Amino acid sequence: MSWGTDLWDQFENLDKHTQWGIDFLERYSKFVKERLDIEQTYAKQLRNLVKKYCPKRSKDDEPRFTSCLSFNAILNELNDYAGQREVVAEEMGHKVYGELMRYSMDLKAERKHHLQEGRKTQQYLDQCWKHMDNSKKKFERECREAEKSQMMYDRLDNDINATKSEVEKAKSQLYLRQHMAEESKNEYAAQLQNLNTEQWKHFNVSIPQIFKNLQDMDERRTVKLGETYRSFAEVERRVIPIISKCLEGMVTAAKNVDERRDSDIVVESFKSGFKPPGEFPFEDFSQNIQRAGSDGTIGTPKNEAGKPDPKHAISRTKNKLWLFGKKPKAPTLEDLSHLPPEQRRKKLQQRIDELNKELQKEMDQRDALNKMKDVYEKNPQMGDPGSLQPKISETICNMEKLRSEIHKNESWLAEVEGKHGSRSERRSSADVNHHAPHGRESPEGSYTDDQNQEHRSPPQPDPHEFDDEFEDDPLPAIGHCKALYSFDGSNEGTLVMKENEVLYIIEEDKGDGWTRVRKQGGEEGYVPTSYVEITLEKNSKGS
Repeated sequence: MSWGTDLWDQFENLDKHTQWGIDFLERYSKFVKERLDIEQTYAKQLRNLVKKYCPKRSKDDEPRFTSCLSFNAILNELNDYAGQREVVAEEMGHKVYGELMRYSMDLKAERKHHLQEGRKTQQYLDQCWKHMDNSKKKFERECREAEKSQMMYDRLDNDINATKSEVEKAKSQLYLRQHMAEESKNEYAAQLQNLNTEQWKHFNVSIPQIFKNLQDMDERRTVKLGETYRSFAEVERRVIPIISKCLEGMVTAAKNVDERRDSDIVVESFKSGFKPPGEFPFEDFSQNIQRAGSDGTIGTPKNEAGKPDPKHAISRTKNKLWLFGKKPKAPTLEDLSHLPPEQRRKKLQQRIDELNKELQKEMDQRDALNKMKDVYEKNPQMGDPGSLQPKISETICNMEKLRSEIHKNESWLAEVEGKHGSRSERRSSADVNHHAPHGRESPEGSYTDDQNQEHRSPPQPDPHEFDDEFEDDPLPAIGHCKALYSFDGSNEGTLVMKENEVLYIIEEDKGDGWTRVRKQGGEEGYVPTSYVEITLEKNSKGS
């Protein structure tokens, strides 16, 4: 079917239909625009979500648990997924929405041109009809005037009273009117023929062509809509493989969660390397009780009090049973001695590896500068060799500093490995009362496997602990010890000692992690058992 032949008289309806088609195209364009806005907003919200749950961390805070690593992998995949949503929005904006807007503008201009051509053709036909109608009316008027002249001449010609001049004048007027009527007739015939010709051209050539152009334009609009519908779907289809990979990555991350590995990481993170403390010894408080001569009654000690202080007994027991008591926060030391041996060894090894990497970079930079210097020396026009010397010197200085740091950390590593080994051997062979508290090793504090474990304070000396008969005699030394580390003795009842200082042992570790010692000057107090190397001697006396 053709609009030009079947709809030759439907110009106004075709005008409305083509306008509806453009409006529908723009409506679909608006739909695509809102869809890509949704995609952009969705992608932005996904990226913000990923950013919220994946904050920046320092290198030491990087997660190692498989559940955390898998969650980070899921966040990365989700970020890539958000990127694909952005690709969808961008492709829709460029290939669908942008194309529709450009085509809509072209379509409006083309429709306007065709309708203007149709209106011009219609106006020309109307003009031809007006010319024909005017000539027709003129011909009709001239014919009536000629008829009047004919009647006037006939009346005068039959009137015997009319003069000859009046008859001749009427005859001349008749001839004039007849001539004018003939000319009007010819003009009317010409205008009528021209109107018929233009009307035929209008309805058989011009209007069919214009309507055909409008039909082609509308069909192209329909085809364009179909293409953009397809593009709309293809944009989504093209990202499906990548989105599928993102989802597969999430599934893979979920499969990589390993509860056994996470449990092992917990052990690696918090293992101190110490052995658990031994059993608590029995404390005999009946040593100062004497029996009477024959009746077997219990006599009173020389002490005026007569009884042990129950508060003191409770206090002593309480001080010794604080295995999970509060632990003060230890300061961070350069040699990492504030950490348990196992953690200290790992941290030192990690630091040494990092320093070696930095040293290798500096060495590579030095080699590169030396090569450049050789090139400059061979080709002075390329540069001044002396200009590189400050940088080379700085690099060599950095290398020396790094080597010094590496040597220092390696000595600390060898120290912790050696001392940890020797301490383990000593503990396994010594008396059960010589076990150090679980999870402690290093100066400036005591440590446990559990970071929430409380720090134990030293036992507080009791002024009523000794009887009068022992007031003048110090406790005998049962051995001696050598300080492995310095101890500040800031707590009440503790004793300040320096590294390598030799002290007398007057009371063994009762399982609470503290040993009572005496300096050669006679000052007594408690020191951490893990800070000293103990040697027990039989029949050893203090000075």
